Amino acid sequence: MSLEHSLEKILIVDFGSQFTQLIARRIRELGVFSEIISHKKIKSKDVNELTKGVILSGGPLNVYQINKYSFDKQIMENGVPVLGICFGHQIISKLNGGKVKQSKHREFGLANIYKKKECLLTKNFFNEKKINSVWMSHSDQVSKLPKNFKVIASSQNSKFAIVANEIKKFYGVQFHPEVTHTQNGKKIISNFIFKICGLKKNWSSKDQKKRLMEDIKNQVGNNKVICALSGGVDSSVVAQLLNKSIGKKLYCIFVNTGLLRKNEERQVQETFKKKLKINLIYVNAEKKFLKKLQNISDPEKKRKIIGNLFIKIFEGQAKKIKNVKFLAQGTLYPDLIESKSVTGSQTSKIKSHHNVGGLPKNMKLKLIEPLKYLFKDEVRKLGLELNLNKEIISRHPFPGPGLAIRMPGVITKQKILILKEADDYFIKALKKHNLYDKIWQAYAALLPVKTVGVMGDNRTYEYLCLLRAITSKDGMTADFFEFKKSFSQMISNKIVNSIRGINRVVYDITSKPPSTIELE
Repeated sequence: MSLEHSLEKILIVDFGSQFTQLIARRIRELGVFSEIISHKKIKSKDVNELTKGVILSGGPLNVYQINKYSFDKQIMENGVPVLGICFGHQIISKLNGGKVKQSKHREFGLANIYKKKECLLTKNFFNEKKINSVWMSHSDQVSKLPKNFKVIASSQNSKFAIVANEIKKFYGVQFHPEVTHTQNGKKIISNFIFKICGLKKNWSSKDQKKRLMEDIKNQVGNNKVICALSGGVDSSVVAQLLNKSIGKKLYCIFVNTGLLRKNEERQVQETFKKKLKINLIYVNAEKKFLKKLQNISDPEKKRKIIGNLFIKIFEGQAKKIKNVKFLAQGTLYPDLIESKSVTGSQTSKIKSHHNVGGLPKNMKLKLIEPLKYLFKDEVRKLGLELNLNKEIISRHPFPGPGLAIRMPGVITKQKILILKEADDYFIKALKKHNLYDKIWQAYAALLPVKTVGVMGDNRTYEYLCLLRAITSKDGMTADFFEFKKSFSQMISNKIVNSIRGINRVVYDITSKPPSTIELE
């Protein structure tokens, strides 16, 4: 029996929020198993003896669009505690006789909430002044509480920021406790699963490893698998996970697209072929990719071209190996969230990822994506369980399409060479100054803009280089890293003076949201 069908759990009903998986992740961080199910698919019978609590997620809809969402009210009549977050909070009130209306003043971003009453859900949540800073994201709000509900906390624009019916164990919060911007938000989730639902710890990275290896063995059988290996954290963990699960039935294919970081093709071959002794097939397809991308500036087209060519190359290699039925990829949950809804809910599409929205519909190989419900930090922990070295585990994320999406506009060989050098200078400087491990992700980008400069009394007209460095815990939200002025000046001078083709360096100080981490 798989772990999913043997562990007590928190059941998360997904209404299409960008943050739904963050809820699951926070619960897993606390050592408890959780399962996500779409509001379109869940039935009352899904709340079984292993379900110790239900969480209703946020979502892009509102309670007036009853024809666009479905929800079985009986789920709330099974006797288990229920916590509603944002949209879920409004549903609880609506279904129990309360009222929800459009807010006069929308709340997006940080807001202060003020404690009104004691509640088990908010134990040790508020500071000494009975205030807390939370992350709001709503344009509707509860305007009238149902019978037997009480107000626990309010904000300036939301009278019912936290509500509770402690008899039925129904709780609602208008904000997002799962988002790191909510101060002490994890305490809300912890109180719900441990103090209210009465769960005990039953989940760890060792459990994840065991479950994933069992799933892979069952899925693959006696067939062979080719793995799309890039050398980044995600694909490296996938490769090692498959290596531990199916051994010699794994064939890793490393494609040099010409869009990799400087010297990456040599590093990958040394690590996986020589050190880890994994079957590695090296394909130099640099010319093919550059030819296909010639004169293409649209980012979605770039991703789809790269995805299609990847698959074409993999399928070509697969024909040379008997009994290959599967393609393994290092797809993570943030990739899925930004590309499409994972559970069938109404999540908004932000951008296609080459290994999600960029795959051709007529692909002959079946996909294995063992990391698709994990976040980056969870993948790193899994990598340690798989005995991957720290150098691989601590590498900053690198997108599947590579430098193609760090080079807005048309791609040329010259621009690639310029960008590789700039990125290399930046990363080496971070490591030299002991900043690399303090940063979630850092990179250089080459913008499709030329500016006037002066060098040696001569006019220059060259590209603008953008540097980006962010801090994050999960990749869903991010803030820019604050460099000292001396470092910023040093790296700017280094890039401009050392690399022909760049005469100006700028630093991106935009958070996520509203921006994304990558440019395209």
